[in-house]
Amino acid sequence: MNKGELVEAVASELGESKAAATRAVDAVLNCITKGVKSDESVTIVGFGTFQKKTRKARTGRNPATGEQIQIKESTSVGFKPSQALKDAI
Repeated sequence: MNKGELVEAVASELGESKAAATRAVDAVLNCITKGVKSDESVTIVGFGTFQKKTRKARTGRNPATGEQIQIKESTSVGFKPSQALKDAI
């Protein structure tokens, strides 16, 4: 399911227009993004937890040349599903 399909599903579920559903989906995604950025985790009971993760700097290899390179520290987001979501799937 992509974002467009999610918007259509939300519009159908709520009986609202696609424009209203788009605003609702965008609002939820923006709030999750802001929450992870500022608090480092967002927990939605019954769904799961979005959490900021930091990967340490490390040495890697350029696959084309085999030369060693330094890979910088990076930040990403992880998701851990709740038990209720696991059971539903």
